Amino acid sequence: MSGSPETRYTETPVLSLHHWTPKLLSFRVERPRAFRFTPGQFARLGLDSADGAPVWRAYSMVSAVWDEHLEFLSILVPGGKFTSQLAQIQPDARIRIEKTATGFFTTDRFVDGTDLWLLATGTGLAPYLSILQDPAVWQRFERIVLVHCVQVWDELAYRSEIATLAQHPLWAEHAHKLRYQPVTTRDDHADALHARIPELLRTCALERALGVPLSPETSRLMICGNPTMVQDTHRQLMQMGYRLSRLSAPGQLVVENAW
Repeated sequence: MSGSPETRYTETPVLSLHHWTPKLLSFRVERPRAFRFTPGQFARLGLDSADGAPVWRAYSMVSAVWDEHLEFLSILVPGGKFTSQLAQIQPDARIRIEKTATGFFTTDRFVDGTDLWLLATGTGLAPYLSILQDPAVWQRFERIVLVHCVQVWDELAYRSEIATLAQHPLWAEHAHKLRYQPVTTRDDHADALHARIPELLRTCALERALGVPLSPETSRLMICGNPTMVQDTHRQLMQMGYRLSRLSAPGQLVVENAW
């Protein structure tokens, strides 16, 4: 990273923490006054490791662009240099945040389409929660499909928040557009599908469950999660006729690894 510490980052206090499971944590920090971002982008956060050396990690914003706080979702990795410190953090502690958000995992990467599919595993859900608080997204697409795949039901974070999204006055008139589909790979739960996302795409099980057909002409897909899921889902969709969107050549797919 270039630039002096004074120009590269600022320090901001931790406001609150929420443990969804023993290994899954969300936390809020005070938003630096000058910090701006586009839904889907990430910030680089810094903490001191056990030996005192600073450690930086990228985290997608969960929060809306107008919130006075910044919220992040993190898996707690045993022995992880960053998350071992994060697991011990308390409100009012201070955390470093780089002053500029970055990333191209944004909906402006797409050519026009009618249906937006948001495919996530684990903490890959985070950028979608920010995207779903963008009124322009609700206006642009006719249907919005959120698919969140985890191992067990308790890891499906933000279920109640997703359920209440439809009540927000900025997009309440478009609330009927949202479809939310939980997926578990180890639990057998009546309200979830049970397979990996690439397999659900290959067998058309997602389309049947949601009543939304997939088509390269109308569907625009975002993929965020663990690298294996991203790679396998990308490969499956390429076999189905979709192409990766690039800055110079917009397509139907954008991808992001959640770590």
